Amino acid sequence: MKFLKIIFASSLFLLGIVSHAIGHELWLDSKKFQVQPGEKIEIELRNGEKFEGINLSFFKNRIQQFFWAQAEDIVPFQSRSGDVPAAKFQVENAGLIIVLYESTPSKITYSDWHKFVSFAQHKDLGDVLNRHTTKGWPQKDFSEIYHRYSKALIGVGHAKGHDRRFGLETEFVALENPYTAILKGSLQVQLLYQGSPRTDAQIEVFERDSESEVTAYLLRTDAKGIVEVPVKSGYEYLLDSVVLREFKGNAKDGPLWESLWAALTFSIPKK
Repeated sequence: MKFLKIIFASSLFLLGIVSHAIGHELWLDSKKFQVQPGEKIEIELRNGEKFEGINLSFFKNRIQQFFWAQAEDIVPFQSRSGDVPAAKFQVENAGLIIVLYESTPSKITYSDWHKFVSFAQHKDLGDVLNRHTTKGWPQKDFSEIYHRYSKALIGVGHAKGHDRRFGLETEFVALENPYTAILKGSLQVQLLYQGSPRTDAQIEVFERDSESEVTAYLLRTDAKGIVEVPVKSGYEYLLDSVVLREFKGNAKDGPLWESLWAALTFSIPKK
């Protein structure tokens, strides 16, 4: 039985890797984004599209860092290989919890040029298609390295506290606490790349209601990398944005591109 469980978990994990070409987002999800002190919190590592996807297993060799933070405390998860959900924990003190996940690099190969074109256009990746063609790079059987940088905000008890920068290559930072701020229909979020604001960058927002119906829409950051995300009481949100840059290496022997995926999930309390 244990052997079968390992095979099943490994299969889910491999499915999650190859699904990058089809289901792009990877995010931290939870059945409850607001809990009481001492209540169990489950963090799901999800891969898919439109706020729906498979629940990936925990595998240490695929993770660069995975922890929760509250105020100045940072606590790495001690999950075991094959665990689903990827993390379970309890927090005794009330306040805002930030859960952070950074993957190790993974690689995919594009056998179909149209898939790469669709990806570049959907994520608004600038002139990458022209650059690819101008360099004389192949339009099939070329590879890309990708990294995931995902955060989730969990409110414990009074949920007071603030999101902050963690020095990721790219990351979202909520400039307001979704659980305590007096919001006027929107939440301010900043997008960073290498510690600096990403200006005029596309943000894809997925809004999920209590019936799990999902609505998606696009926004763009301003000159300070800030975007006002329209929010509604009782809804859950996933924000996603991608950086695509040329891979630093020998293009003849390795990947041509490197993508960096930032994600942020949170909910808005019911009034």
